Amino acid sequence: MPPFYVHTQGARLCYRDRRPVVEKDDQTLAAVPAAHVSEVILLGNVSLTPPALTYLLGAGIDVVFLTLEGRYKGRLVGPERGNGLLRLRQYARVSDPNWALGVARAVVAAKLHNLRTLLRRYARRADDPEREATLSAAADRLTDLLPQVERTRTLNTLNGVEGRGTAVYFSVFRHLITVPGWRFEKRARRPPPDPVNALLSFGYTLLTHQMESAVWTVGLDPYLGFLHQGAYNRPSLALDLIEPFRPVLVDSLVLRCLNNRILLPEHFGEDPEGPYPVRLEEEGRARFIREWEGRLNLELTHPTTGERMTYRRALEVEARQLAHAVLGDEPFRPFQVR
Repeated sequence: MPPFYVHTQGARLCYRDRRPVVEKDDQTLAAVPAAHVSEVILLGNVSLTPPALTYLLGAGIDVVFLTLEGRYKGRLVGPERGNGLLRLRQYARVSDPNWALGVARAVVAAKLHNLRTLLRRYARRADDPEREATLSAAADRLTDLLPQVERTRTLNTLNGVEGRGTAVYFSVFRHLITVPGWRFEKRARRPPPDPVNALLSFGYTLLTHQMESAVWTVGLDPYLGFLHQGAYNRPSLALDLIEPFRPVLVDSLVLRCLNNRILLPEHFGEDPEGPYPVRLEEEGRARFIREWEGRLNLELTHPTTGERMTYRRALEVEARQLAHAVLGDEPFRPFQVR
């Protein structure tokens, strides 16, 4: 089931006739059967009535609050879910430096592999020999980094390898944008200085909280990770598990929206003196969320299980596979595209 997004500013989410209803200025903007909602995501100035809150929590439907720019504000969760034995085992695994490092290395290796795969795909499609050579060279540099992942013996060293790989990837990201009108110099996020960075940050936020929902569903503690160390109010485990999915789900979607002109420069507002120099406007948000949901509903053959499933289901499978590794003796094998 998909989340229910509410991003019209000044709207409120009510509960009428046994279903969530979005209203503004005494007009009904949207309504959806509650049975078709996995969670509710409220962006910006959207209010929630007490009857709606009572119903959603009682039905086990989480409510996520984001800023208009996609920054996380908080999450309301109903009765605690999860397996106590699984969490106890997770705490022990996090405290085992060798086991934790093994999971972290697997996550970084899968991420670098998927970054390399995306670059190679775009290199094959390139109609410009110079662009093809640039992308191929960056992919080769990622190949050179992969053996270093397995040789790391500390998390700090592993973070250094991951950082170099990410820097290589984003140094050529502008060559993946094939239409004029967009600039991208480097990855920057606090705050994003341009529309491309703003889209990447927004997409990563949506991905993080989709994975956090999967982690809650499985029964793991989302705040205890292996690659990302625990920090107050940070879903470190969800951040671990999204790393291999970033290029697959978010980066490729951003490129699709730009290169296919689904999003245009006029879908962004600029305020150079404000806290957010660039903002995705309402029409742009609606288009991106629609494309995001379409991407999650795409089917694939899962590289580990061999089953046909949607990407949405693949995120939950990723969390379940980690839970099996935590409880058993099999190593965790993160998602790698072919």
